[in-house]
Amino acid sequence: MVNKAKQWYLDLFAYVIGVIALWMFVDDTLVRAIESVMMVERAGTAWNSPQPLILKTMLVVGAIVYLTQLLVNLYRHFDSKVAKNIISGIAAFIIFRIILVFFEHAFELKGVIAINEHLSSIAAYLEPTKYIDIRDIGIKWASILIVGLMILLMTTGMPLGIVTLFVSILSALFYFGFNGLYLVSTNAFGLLEAYPLIAVPLFVLMASILEKAGVAEDLFDAMQIFAGKLRGGVAIQTIVVAVILAAMSGVMGGEIVMLGLVALPQMMRLGYNRKLAIGVVCASGALATLIPPSIIMIVYGLSANVAIGDLFMAGAVPGLMLATFYAIFTLIRCYINPSLAPNAEEVAAARGKEMKLNKEKKSAVMMCVFLIFCVMGSIYAGIASVTEAAAVGVVGAIVVAFVRNSFSWNLLQKALAGTMSTVGTIVWLILGAVAFVGIYNLIGGADFMRSLFTGLGLSPLAVVALMMLILVILGTFMEWIAIAFITVPVFAPVVVGMAPELGLDPAWAAVWFGVLFVMNIQIYFLSPPFGPACFWLKSVAPPEIELQEIFMAVLPFIGLQIIGMMLVLFIPDIALWFPKMLSG
Repeated sequence: MVNKAKQWYLDLFAYVIGVIALWMFVDDTLVRAIESVMMVERAGTAWNSPQPLILKTMLVVGAIVYLTQLLVNLYRHFDSKVAKNIISGIAAFIIFRIILVFFEHAFELKGVIAINEHLSSIAAYLEPTKYIDIRDIGIKWASILIVGLMILLMTTGMPLGIVTLFVSILSALFYFGFNGLYLVSTNAFGLLEAYPLIAVPLFVLMASILEKAGVAEDLFDAMQIFAGKLRGGVAIQTIVVAVILAAMSGVMGGEIVMLGLVALPQMMRLGYNRKLAIGVVCASGALATLIPPSIIMIVYGLSANVAIGDLFMAGAVPGLMLATFYAIFTLIRCYINPSLAPNAEEVAAARGKEMKLNKEKKSAVMMCVFLIFCVMGSIYAGIASVTEAAAVGVVGAIVVAFVRNSFSWNLLQKALAGTMSTVGTIVWLILGAVAFVGIYNLIGGADFMRSLFTGLGLSPLAVVALMMLILVILGTFMEWIAIAFITVPVFAPVVVGMAPELGLDPAWAAVWFGVLFVMNIQIYFLSPPFGPACFWLKSVAPPEIELQEIFMAVLPFIGLQIIGMMLVLFIPDIALWFPKMLSG
């Protein structure tokens, strides 16, 4: 929505910030990787695998490749030869610096050490804190300044990941000087080397393979036969399929797109009320935020330092509860107003033929159930970690595609490309948000925010409700990943501290709050003005369906989501009884 000139400057700014951030990240991770290789760092488990060594090395390789690509993009961004030469000089200096760091730490060459020390002494003369030191204004005004700058930059149309990275870099420079830049990269590295984070691209890849293998369509047809006797049966089976797909992937965007391509046209062809059909597809697709394996729960678990397996178990019952709410609501509406949905005879007449549960459809259902059992069962039984279970899911998805004669190298290539695109976006948001929170916490921001909450004089339950309200407000202009990494490190410790007053065990308080957080994010996915789920559905919906119509159609389901969240807020055992039971 911006003109070409403005877009040119926004892209330039994004490239520059990205190059700075990745350069610092490479500098930091290279040292860690060298140390890990030299000591042959291992996992320290019964298998004693060199997992940390491999992970740190691959992080460096990936960061260097990404940095190279950004420098190339920056070079191509200019038409002027002078500008291109300047970019080439900057790139040469960065390469020179990386080589120096490598030889200094790998071989401890005295000459290289001397050069690096000389460069550091030159940088000391340019120390930003000599001119501006935000410590002088206090944490209160520093917080106002930082938040104000973020909001101002976001109004320009700048991507949120770049905004948070830029604010993090500025805060680090004017609070800690040039050495503060390494704090930005250290915070990012601390998260990116987390083993559970690997589950995110694996679950995305699993969902992508299943989508392209056509599993959703056969699953939909099978469930359609099972629910065909009910008025509104196709809507009910859409909800059931959505639950099954959510349990197989944990990726909401892909699920809504699949349902929008398969279920929405089917319901419209059969004569379903358009708003009811839209609402069912959008709300059901959003269940992937709550039903494990949820990507959002993985991100929350990493932010709050909570066991992801416990979060998965805690989200299962509320997710099924919401699915039940959707189904009951749909059936009641269809009973009160039969014109909203056809009965079994009308469905059969509209199809023109009777659908039969053939071998292919039966196998689709059985394979889906078996895949869910393998992935989630391995986690619940304590056999595998979340990351290992995600790897099992990818292998299982490939096997399913093979059995269905759908697997090909072209399918795998498309699935990998889609995964890279999705995960690339997530990584940039993570880098920005984590860097921002890390720097803000170092300058005392977390303590300041906790004191604000505890000093309000509200009851613990009212404080949690206020946190939910803040999340709703942030959801109107922020991506969910940024919301998670910015708010959870502040909110979760406050909730844990209030656990006795809430009548909860501190060990389970963060899990309970995690479910509330994810349910809040689920509302964010449907609600205007951002409503990503609505935009995803619009991208595959028939042209006559307007975005405003989608927003209006999901309003009743948002109401059901709020009711569900309130129930979990006031009755924590709805979320906690299942993980407590499994944990003994």
